Amino acid sequence: VDKGDIKKGFEEAEVIFEDTYFTPSYDHAFMEPECSIGRPMDNGQIEVYVGSQIPYADRDQVAEALGLPYDKVRVRGPLIGGGFGGKEDIVGQIHAAMLAQVTGKPVKILYDRHESLLVHPKRHATQINVKLGLKKDGTLTAAQTELYGDTGAYASLGAKVMGRATTHSTGPYVVPNVKIDCYAMYTNNPPSGAFRGFGALQAAFAIECLMDQVAEELGIERVELRRKNALRTGSVTNTGQHLTESVGLLECIEKTEKEMLAYTGGEDPFIAREVEGEPNKRRAWGFAVTFKNTGLGEGAPDNASAEIELLEDGIVETRISSAEIGQGLVTVLQMVTAEELSLPIDQVRVYLSDTDLTPDGGPTTGSRQTYISGNAAKFAARTLKNAMLSTLSEKFNQPPEKITFDKGVIQSNGQKMTFAEVGQIMREEGREPKLVYDYKSPKTTPLGEAGDKHFAYSFAAQAVEVEVNLETGEVSVTKAVGATDVGKAINPLGLQGQVEGGLIMGIGHALTEEFIVEDGQVFTDYLSRYRMPSIHHVPNEIKVIIVEDPTADGPYGGKGVGEISTMPVPPAIVNGVYNACGVRFHTIPIDQDWLAGEINKKKK
Repeated sequence: VDKGDIKKGFEEAEVIFEDTYFTPSYDHAFMEPECSIGRPMDNGQIEVYVGSQIPYADRDQVAEALGLPYDKVRVRGPLIGGGFGGKEDIVGQIHAAMLAQVTGKPVKILYDRHESLLVHPKRHATQINVKLGLKKDGTLTAAQTELYGDTGAYASLGAKVMGRATTHSTGPYVVPNVKIDCYAMYTNNPPSGAFRGFGALQAAFAIECLMDQVAEELGIERVELRRKNALRTGSVTNTGQHLTESVGLLECIEKTEKEMLAYTGGEDPFIAREVEGEPNKRRAWGFAVTFKNTGLGEGAPDNASAEIELLEDGIVETRISSAEIGQGLVTVLQMVTAEELSLPIDQVRVYLSDTDLTPDGGPTTGSRQTYISGNAAKFAARTLKNAMLSTLSEKFNQPPEKITFDKGVIQSNGQKMTFAEVGQIMREEGREPKLVYDYKSPKTTPLGEAGDKHFAYSFAAQAVEVEVNLETGEVSVTKAVGATDVGKAINPLGLQGQVEGGLIMGIGHALTEEFIVEDGQVFTDYLSRYRMPSIHHVPNEIKVIIVEDPTADGPYGGKGVGEISTMPVPPAIVNGVYNACGVRFHTIPIDQDWLAGEINKKKK
């Protein structure tokens, strides 16, 4: 990425800050390890059951590997208890299908956790060099970053992950002069691929840690430095994209700061405080902000098709291949369909992930499903409603605007009808109440070309209160408050769960988790060696603030939120640790023993 004149930007700077940050490899640690079942069918098809995030891509790859036409492979996906990007790559699908084809028998391949840890791609370990130029009042004039990612022995999605890290590496800030270079490095380590945040998480850690250091050394309040440089409507991103709407970052900052100050009674939250009755413990707050694109972007086609049908019993069924991996997609699609048709939600059924019966909804990745598949379902339902209106308008000689839909009841000229009755009328007149809607997202352009790189961004601010034991180096998060601009909260309760889950994953990234490889050999080959956060790491108080700054093209203004909730948490925790004990980290997870040693050095 090159924007403006980087040399001029640093010449105009009155102060320059530069540092290097490191993030390790992480495992997704999803609930179910990988499982694939291949089954030969009487019609010559090979049926594959697999917990996948991309059913149609799996179908195509299996078919090509077996030398079959695409329609001779059927992929069916169950509901999954988490993927986080770890179930995008092929793991077992082809093998099960091939063995089923050869033996003529059903074949099941189930990885145990040891095998799972060895096989699927991990989060990219990174080294990120950041150089910032600023005026003494805190105005950014230049940003230069270099990012190196360990993509392992195979590419997987390494180039795309590091590309996303690139576009997010200067943070959600207005920077007139930018130069960014990134490299996906082949190594003899296990491959790295997609993981919640998709490179932007690592980038957020680096820029937000340095921004805190900049604020302290310039004597500018930490929140104020971010507010001063924050992207807002009318701003231009580091890739040259003009943000014309749905930029709720300032509101996220304001609301998070307000809640943080409410906890401290208006006192400076970034000053260390002794814990009452425990003189060896200190508490302080940390703060970070971030942004994350919605959808694939950067010129990639980002489309989804949804089929909708009014069944004879009056149930409306929405069908789409997109994967439900615990993010609440089924509920969102139910709610969108019900909203368009003015139906009770229990009159809507959603059927997912069957390449024979559901049209292609694209990958469940990139925080795209609410926006892309949500829009496909929305417009499919709207088109069905228009077809129903057209039928009734002709039958009863009433203009469509005189026909009303309300809670599953349709009224025309004083006559009430159910959806089942309207469906029967349509069938009698030869109009099948069934259709497919193909949704195409707004156009984006590849890196290096003019135009919008992404059609929407979500924004977030996160504050955490951390407690540091000055003797042992133990760190815990006691309170967390964060605000996320989601465009429009379609399912507020599910959204809160997403944000809380992302927070806890971020705590694990900052404090406990690391996938360790030593001399090319995997050390973390059992979950007992991968320290996931437990209930003991969850803050006593969590406050989730939803900011709604609708985007024009999202369903009812909605944007993606699946990834962004994790991203600001690690830098917020690291910044809080520094504020509590004066030790600044450039790598995560925080090493408790090293921290205790550094605290002891400061005492001498």
